This record gives sequence, structure tokens and C-alpha cells, in this order.
Amino acid sequence: MSHGFFTIISRARFEALLREFPILEAEQCDLAEADGRVLAQDLVAGHDWPLLDRSCMDGFAVSARNVFGASESNPAYLECTATLSIDTVPETPLGPGECARIPTGGLLPAGADAVVMIEHTGEMDGTTIEVRKSAAPGENVMQRGEDASQGQPALSAGTVMRPQEIGLAAALGFQEMALVRRPRVAILSTGDEVVGVRQTPRPGQVRDVNSHTLAALVSRAGAIPHHYGVVPDELESLTQSLAKAVADNDAVLLSGGSSIGVRDLTVQALEALDDSAVLAHGVALSPGKPTILGRVSGKPVLGLPGQVTSALVVMHVLVLPLLRHLQGDPDAFDPGRRPMVRAELARNVASKAGREDYVRIRLEQRQDAPPLAHPVLGKSGLLRTMLKAHGLTAIPADAEGLDQGRMIDVWIV
Repeated sequence: MSHGFFTIISRARFEALLREFPILEAEQCDLAEADGRVLAQDLVAGHDWPLLDRSCMDGFAVSARNVFGASESNPAYLECTATLSIDTVPETPLGPGECARIPTGGLLPAGADAVVMIEHTGEMDGTTIEVRKSAAPGENVMQRGEDASQGQPALSAGTVMRPQEIGLAAALGFQEMALVRRPRVAILSTGDEVVGVRQTPRPGQVRDVNSHTLAALVSRAGAIPHHYGVVPDELESLTQSLAKAVADNDAVLLSGGSSIGVRDLTVQALEALDDSAVLAHGVALSPGKPTILGRVSGKPVLGLPGQVTSALVVMHVLVLPLLRHLQGDPDAFDPGRRPMVRAELARNVASKAGREDYVRIRLEQRQDAPPLAHPVLGKSGLLRTMLKAHGLTAIPADAEGLDQGRMIDVWIV
């Protein structure tokens, strides 16, 4: 039977449905695999870090009270009683009026609570040091436990591991940790007219572009793409391929089969599987209106438009946040995470109210002025608009366009 489009839902409602899919389970991973992934359990520090107070600079370890008020015109004079090495724990405390030469990373001796940079000192004789700048307690000192305190979470579950978090984990001795598993994502292209990249298309045929563009984006989101080839527009073949893809993966992307004429096959194949439901059939998004969202055995199945530009926009707006969400990223759907550039719109852009319109934008850099944003208009079946564009700008569903000269946010993609 013909389903037609279900009631078109908003992008926000579609996103809310995506948020309902559960986060994947954790797995033990080596530190080398942590970049970009999400901690599944707290990393509790087994010791303070730093272990002891350490100098941030080459200079002299001092008691701040001994250099209070020191300046170029009124220097303080201290006796240097030791030259410390970076790998030795000082045994002798500083007495009143004393200091110790210390390298970057060196441990402070007892009695010292600050470091004066070497640039603000001078040597009067063999042992007397002229200090020409005062220092507050803790100045130029990495204090014990400042990065992490023993017995306390140094990094909390839900943290996205960047190079700086990886560095702290290494400093605390975590060679392995529990990370949310990376999702396996099946990619199927549908259509009797779609042929492989190595084949020469006849009139009416096209090479399988979408599988490769989608796989590249899936990888960028930290997920693992799996190609399932081209499936013909035939219900039994599509149902069998979809069943295998769901069984072997955590999410499924079907490219094509959501437009008029063949979209019923995607819906029927979804409905033919056990424990399945069609959650949405159409979203108020342009390009990307015919997008389908299904759930099979608790896993998301998305029917993407066959037109390549439409599919790419839907990937950026909806699918990549979903993949980050499955990996436990608590801010996966936060638009504030998008890399944005403020720019001035170069011309009027019309839009149809009732849908969120994503316009491709080319940026022209200018001296002493924000970049100029040129809309790149064109058909959704061509890659040209995405190739020429630096990013996207969203026209809200309640607007009928944007006026020339308006300042807009351009999402760099």
C-alpha cells in the first residue's frame, strides 16, 4: 500500500526522538585509543598530582614574606643556600632570608612557597641574590594536588577525551580505562540506477556517491562505517539486507528510497522486521524533507534522501549528533559545539515558512570587516553547492528569509 508522507515533524521533534536511543555499553580500552571518545566511568586519582609543590619557572624558590614589596628601586637581598636539581627531593629547608636556585619542574624545599623568575633577579656575589620583584604565595608554583587530588575523580564519566584529558590520565598512570563503545554503522545504497564506483554508468545510471560521502562523515563522528553495497528497489532484497545490517550493527543508514515512488519500500521493509516501528516519515528541513526514522530491535534506522546534498545536510544536522550521542557525548546535540563564523549576508535569501532551511554559504574574507557570506544556491542532486560552500546557515522555520546585510552565523562544515 502507499504510505505517502506521514505528518511532517519539526527538526526539534525529530531530534528529541534521536535522543531516546540508549547510549552504547562500555569497553576497556588502551590510552592510545581514547582520543575523541567518552569516559564511561570516573577516573579516580590514586595519588595527588603534582605529587609535591613544583616550580613553573627557572628562578629562585623563596618565602613570599621575604620578598614582600621588592621592586627595581627597592630590591630584597637573599642568600642562595642551594642549587636544586629537577629529580631530587630537597632535604634542607629554607631559613629566614634564604633562597634556592630551582629549575622548571623542580621540587620546592620546605619553607618556600613561591618562585621568583630568574629575569627578576641578579647575583651580587657568589651567594647573595638581588630580588627586584615581589612574589605572592603560590606564584609560579604548581601546587600539590592542583591537577588531581588522591581519592577524588580526576575525570568524570561523560567526559569527552581530548589531548589534554589524555595527558592528565597519563600523568595519573591510567594505561587503560572504560570508554563508551564506538558505534558500528551500516551504510546501504538503494536504487536500480545506482552502480559501483568502478563501473561506467549508462544513461540513466549514477555511481554510488552517497555510500562514500556518508562513510567519511561517519568516521569523522568517531563511529565505524560498514558498507553493505547497493540494494535493488525490490522489497524482499531490501528487507533481507536491512535485517542483516541491523543484526550486525548499532545503527543503519539507507541512502535513497525515501523519495516519491520508492519511499514505500523503505517503510515496508522496516515494518516487515520484528520489533520495529517507523517513528518519523518526513522532517521540516530543507534540504532533507523525506528523511525517515525507524527503530528496529532498539536500534536507529535512518532513510536518507538519495540526492547527495540533501543527504549531507541531514547527516550534519541530525545523524552526526546521533552518532556522538550513542557514544555518550552529553553535548552531542548542542548547537554551541558547532564551529561558527560571524559573517554579513551578501544578498537576500528567500525561504518557505514552516521548515528549517539550511543554505550553503561561501565566505569572502575582507580587511577590517567581517567576512561576506555568499549564498550558494543550486539543485540538491548536485555536489557543486557543497563543493563551493564553506558552511551552512540556518533560516528558522518561522522566518520567510534573510535580508542582505544581516549578520548571520555560518556553521563551518
